[in-house]
Amino acid sequence: MADHPLPDAGVAKEWLRAMLLIRRFEERAGDLYAKGAIGGFLHQSIGEEAVIVGTVRALRDTDFLVSTYRSHGHALARGTSPDHVMAELLGRVDGVSRGRGGSMHMADVSRRFMGGFGIVGGNLPIAAGIALASDQLGRDDVTLCQFGDGASNQGTFSETLNLAALWKLPVVFLVTNNRSGPGATPARHSAVEDLLRRAEGFGVAGLRCDGMDVIDAYNVVGDALRLAREERRPILVEAATQRFRGHSAADPDAQRSDGEREEWRRRDPLLTFARRLVAEGAITQEARGALQAEAAARVDAAVAFAEASPEPRPESLHDDVHVA
Repeated sequence: MADHPLPDAGVAKEWLRAMLLIRRFEERAGDLYAKGAIGGFLHQSIGEEAVIVGTVRALRDTDFLVSTYRSHGHALARGTSPDHVMAELLGRVDGVSRGRGGSMHMADVSRRFMGGFGIVGGNLPIAAGIALASDQLGRDDVTLCQFGDGASNQGTFSETLNLAALWKLPVVFLVTNNRSGPGATPARHSAVEDLLRRAEGFGVAGLRCDGMDVIDAYNVVGDALRLAREERRPILVEAATQRFRGHSAADPDAQRSDGEREEWRRRDPLLTFARRLVAEGAITQEARGALQAEAAARVDAAVAFAEASPEPRPESLHDDVHVA
């Protein structure tokens, strides 16, 4: 992290606040899932807060963000209220998608967060479509599409990168490579593990960032967004990162050794970034503690809001359902 200077102290503090909020939110969501308050699947991003906050902060308000089923942190970083994100997890009417999307399918179009998608790799062509619309309308919006390394073996990866390069679309594909998909490592399912090399085969240039370093993620993705915006071409960014829990809340995470987990936890982005802020005088130790307490209190309030929100009425089942 020392390779990059700290941003303005106020900005750095805001980034830490956002990362702490995501961590506490995800931890509390895991507790609620274990108690049966959250149905379906729950995919947490604990350990990936730096790449989420760094990349989202690099976006303009007019840019578009597309996520996967691991999308709570993206919604929070984009500015969606924790109240409405938590209510969505609990399936309540005050959820960001009125309780109909749940953990994997929440969206906040007002903030140009175009949603999480439950199908692995299914979000890539949708992101290309959004970028195509921006191009056809003559706008300088860029679409940032986040996906995991496992999606790189879906046909949508190769097809979308090919079309994005052919049509010169303003889209940044961000792959969060944690090398630990459910049940298999990349060596078992990828003949070519170098994702930048694979992207180059479709005419898409690539960059790499440290996904455990919020400043590096911000800088590298910022460069990618600039290239996509100014040169009208797609870019692939590979973020080396690691989640600290299993693929989902139901995954025992048996494929990683205790040593691997401990090695990554020593690089916990919340701890390393907070320590640097204190060491360089951007915040005091007391301010750090206050931010932690603030995040916990904010998540407590979000849970209270969500639990007080009613469940959707059965007769609303067909609301907003359109048949062509």
